[in-house]
Amino acid sequence: MTLKAVILIGGPLKGTRFRPLSLDVPKPLFPIAGQPMIYHLIENCSKVEGLNEVLLIGSYQPSEQLLTDFIARVRKQLSLQVRYYQEFAPLGTAGGIYHFRDQIQSGNPEAFFVLNSDVCGDFPLTEMLRYHRSNRHGDHHSHRELYTMLGTEATRQQSHNYGCVVSKKETGEVVHYVEKPETFVSTTINCGVYLFSMHIFQHLSQAFEKRQNSTSYEQNLPPTYRDESISLEHDLLTKLAGSDKLFVYHTNQFWSQVKSAAATIYANRNYLKIYRTRNPELLAQNCDNGPRIIGDVYIHATAQVDSTAVLGPNVSVSKGAIVGAGARLRESIILERAQIHDHACILHSIIGWDSSVGAYTRVEGTPNDPNADKPFSKIEIKDLFNNEGKLNPSITVIGSRVQVPSEIVILNTIVLPNKDISHSETNRIIL
Repeated sequence: MTLKAVILIGGPLKGTRFRPLSLDVPKPLFPIAGQPMIYHLIENCSKVEGLNEVLLIGSYQPSEQLLTDFIARVRKQLSLQVRYYQEFAPLGTAGGIYHFRDQIQSGNPEAFFVLNSDVCGDFPLTEMLRYHRSNRHGDHHSHRELYTMLGTEATRQQSHNYGCVVSKKETGEVVHYVEKPETFVSTTINCGVYLFSMHIFQHLSQAFEKRQNSTSYEQNLPPTYRDESISLEHDLLTKLAGSDKLFVYHTNQFWSQVKSAAATIYANRNYLKIYRTRNPELLAQNCDNGPRIIGDVYIHATAQVDSTAVLGPNVSVSKGAIVGAGARLRESIILERAQIHDHACILHSIIGWDSSVGAYTRVEGTPNDPNADKPFSKIEIKDLFNNEGKLNPSITVIGSRVQVPSEIVILNTIVLPNKDISHSETNRIIL
């Protein structure tokens, strides 16, 4: 039987914490390890046997050229049917699934995956499918609706930042689910990846009717203004927990949210690590006439990197970028057509499209990594400013078309597009 996948990509009103990077490209298309964020998700889906169609649902305009070009390229590269459906308004994490239910159910698929586009990881989708089917065909679950969610472990202190799952250890059946609880519930958290049988649309329909009855009709609003948003977490998962229909499949493989620009550096590191075993041909190698490579590094075929430059570990250099003589790059992403001049040093930073960093300039940020001393620790989702109104130290982000002169230092700074920097900056947002 066939399978489908739905990837929820949000819209231009989302991703505000991702600025200034989302000012130039839709957040789901931001390149990590040389590929747009959602490419990694789609590629993961393409490896599931029987999955032949991926539906992208969001509120970006269909005329968004970057999105159109991306879909055309992915269809060709992965030999997979990829379609985009635009929500007429933001519909929540499940409203779009319900709104495009006919398209999802077309062809009578056995089940469909749902993935949030702002998560990254090494998702065991094939294993998750096998687990899902084993529950469906077991002695106590044959001919019954079934839903499976992907879960992973977090620290007790961080778990309240996520949806928390309480399940039976023996069977994986979810008995309790709370989205971002105020008190401790469980260290098992929701990864934002699901596998649903087609029965889910009955619950979506009920949630939709309940929302309509509780808001629009009570307020006597005309149909045009009815709230059609549905929350997958609040309206469905909470209800299905304890119904003997919702199960959790646990993974200890790499997983992280990508809510902010800082999270892309961590994601970049882990996707490059995955390349070692899955796509080693994508990683740069040391050679006689090339730059010195340390650890995992991706360099696009059209990028120009001087043979005296030193790159790595965990660096991605995008299409058309130029890296000059003696430059040092580590834990960074260099975007398309950016220029890193001779002997510049880039550490824990993102250099934007068409930007230039002058010779002997140092651009450095503060890494936002999980606590290595705490098992299952996740990236801390920090506010931009601390309680004293000061900018929290984080990676440095140089927006697009920014000119950074020679022989200065840029530290823990966010620079919006189209700026000309004249002197050193520390712990600042340059508007």
